[in-house]
Amino acid sequence: MSTLARLVHLRWNVPVIAELHRGRGGRFVNLVHGLGVSRESLRRTIAFLEADGLIHRNPGHGHPLRPEYLLTDAGELLGEPAAALTDVLHELDAADVGLRKWSLPILIALGDQPRRFSELGNSLPGTTNRALALALKDLESAGLVTRTVTTDYPPATLYGVTPTAAPLARAADRLNVRAE
Repeated sequence: MSTLARLVHLRWNVPVIAELHRGRGGRFVNLVHGLGVSRESLRRTIAFLEADGLIHRNPGHGHPLRPEYLLTDAGELLGEPAAALTDVLHELDAADVGLRKWSLPILIALGDQPRRFSELGNSLPGTTNRALALALKDLESAGLVTRTVTTDYPPATLYGVTPTAAPLARAADRLNVRAE
C-alpha cells in the first residue's frame, strides 16, 4: 500500500504532518487553532500518526495535559512533501476537495492521459464505484478533473487532470512512496 493511500485515510493527516514540519513540532492546542480542526478529529489523527510511527510526543517537554508532538525520522521524510502539498492546495483554494479520501489518489492515477471510469477504478484498489463517482464529480466541480464523452461508437467517458491540477498531482505524487 502506498504512503499516500494510508495518509489520506484521515483528512487531517497531511496537514498535521505539514504543520509539525513547519514548526519543528507543535502543541495540541496550537494544532487545533492553527488548522481549524476539532479536538476529537485531531485526537484520532494523532493516534493514527503515532500508531503509524510518523509522530511521537516530545519526551520531557510540556505538561501531560498540554502535550507537544514531533515528527519521527519517518515522519520527517514526509514533512517537506506534505508542506508542499498543502501549499499547492491553498494556492488552488482546493483544500476542502483535495484532502478528501480519494481525491489525491485519483489525480495520481489519472496521470497525464485521460482514462475511462473502469480503468481508473481498477487502478485504485479499495475504492467502490460510488466513492469513485462522487470523488470524480467533486474534482470536476472544483475544476481539477475534466470529463469528456467521446463521439465514437460506443461512446466512452474519459476523465483527465486539468492543467490547473497538474502541480497538485505532482505534489501528491511526492507523498506516494511505496511502503517497504
